[in-house]
Amino acid sequence: MLSTEQVIRRGQMRDRVFSILGVALTILCLGVLAILLVNLCREGLARIDWQFLTTFPSRRAAKAGIFSAWVGSALVMLVTGLTAIPLGVAAGVYLEEYGRRNWFTSLIEINIANLAGVPSIIYGLMALGLLIYKWEDWFGDKTDSIAGLGQSIITGGLTLAFLILPIVIVATREALRAIPQHMREAAYALGASRWQVVKDHLLPYSTGGISTGVIIALSRAIGETAPLVTIGALTYIAFLPPAPFSHTESGQMVGPFAWLSSPFTVLPIQMFNWVSRPSSDDNNFAVNAAAAGIILMLVTLTMNTVAIVIRARVRKKVKW
Repeated sequence: MLSTEQVIRRGQMRDRVFSILGVALTILCLGVLAILLVNLCREGLARIDWQFLTTFPSRRAAKAGIFSAWVGSALVMLVTGLTAIPLGVAAGVYLEEYGRRNWFTSLIEINIANLAGVPSIIYGLMALGLLIYKWEDWFGDKTDSIAGLGQSIITGGLTLAFLILPIVIVATREALRAIPQHMREAAYALGASRWQVVKDHLLPYSTGGISTGVIIALSRAIGETAPLVTIGALTYIAFLPPAPFSHTESGQMVGPFAWLSSPFTVLPIQMFNWVSRPSSDDNNFAVNAAAAGIILMLVTLTMNTVAIVIRARVRKKVKW
């Protein structure tokens, strides 16, 4: 039999070993990230300038830019955010505050948790069959309208929305669960309805957690390549989607949502295109890919920083 002092020492030793292991793994992960950033900056930092950001891709690496790629990424993420955020938050609120605790809601919860871990290419295959092939069967080949979704911005945005929807739902539910139950009980005691409790108390208090989950989900979506390649995103595009209410060469006015049916490319696909090309001393596309990678990582790190700042500010304002 071990004495009480020996049991305490053994527990303290385990705590030290776990702490050392955790610090070592953290340093290892940060070191890998630092090496990646240093390597990208060493190769592509000198390539980043205004011309690189405002020119279209070209056969010559020195003249190629990412204009169409970052505009495509922004538009696709706009569709993704406008689709996934309202649906995900609404679904999370319903499951946590309105749904009854029975086998059906338990089944939904299990499926949502499983969907959050499904490989992204599966969502691409689902979107290929549902949003492209099935829509063509139902509505015919109408590539000039939203009804014929095709290989367009709206298809890419909806595909990524499907991808991050489980993450947004889980983040919303976890943020709502973090609110003490006495907040709900106090509001009900004062005569508030369930919707008033959700609208005036739960959603404001959970804004930090929901915003953090949403931004992290969007930062994952902006770097996805496999599902967009599956649905037919272009690897080379030298034009922008039509601006709302602009005029075509024939003089016709463009509708406000015509850009949704336009072909597109995104930054990760543009990087893949450059990396797959043969490079030489006078035509090095790898430098362009490194420069685009720096911009993509800066965008991702910025989004995660915004999530941290929002969460910190909300925690300071909200006092339970």
